[in-house]
Amino acid sequence: MMRTFKRIILLLVALLIMLLVVAAFISGDCKYEKTISINAPVEKVWQNTNTLKAMDQWSPWNDLDPNMKKDWTGTTGQPGEKVCWDSKNKNAGKGCQELKKIDEAGKRIDTEIKFLTPYESEANAYVTVVPEGNGSKATWGFTSQIPYPFTLMKLFMNMEDAVGKDYQKGLSRLKALSEKP
Repeated sequence: MMRTFKRIILLLVALLIMLLVVAAFISGDCKYEKTISINAPVEKVWQNTNTLKAMDQWSPWNDLDPNMKKDWTGTTGQPGEKVCWDSKNKNAGKGCQELKKIDEAGKRIDTEIKFLTPYESEANAYVTVVPEGNGSKATWGFTSQIPYPFTLMKLFMNMEDAVGKDYQKGLSRLKALSEKP
């Protein structure tokens, strides 16, 4: 009995060591983005993406909790503009998003997101708007770092399944908002 128990323990330890070694070879870099074509001029689309308040108008995550508490600070459309949210809905959680950089000429906004609940994490998000034919192309994405040994999750994680629907919903709302006469 004791011998079997020792073998099981040794097997589990060997498996754990093997998983930790595999995790060491998996990059922690995480990037996801989605793009949509919009039948509206770049300037109109840009007006719907160039501030956190503008982006809040088409955010798919507002649907998680229409009553979530939001506190806005800073100057709208300027680095330092910040929104912090707090929701009783664990899927919406608690966190803050801050505008870090805005490039009017390049039509790009960069933000930093800090999630406090349901688990702590950070991401850098961005939206770009470029001309495409007679309209525009908007790209919404994020980059993040997955810490070791959680890099193993990348083997089992599909970002399209995880956030693709939310990003598509948000971009579809941006499209509808921007194409309104």
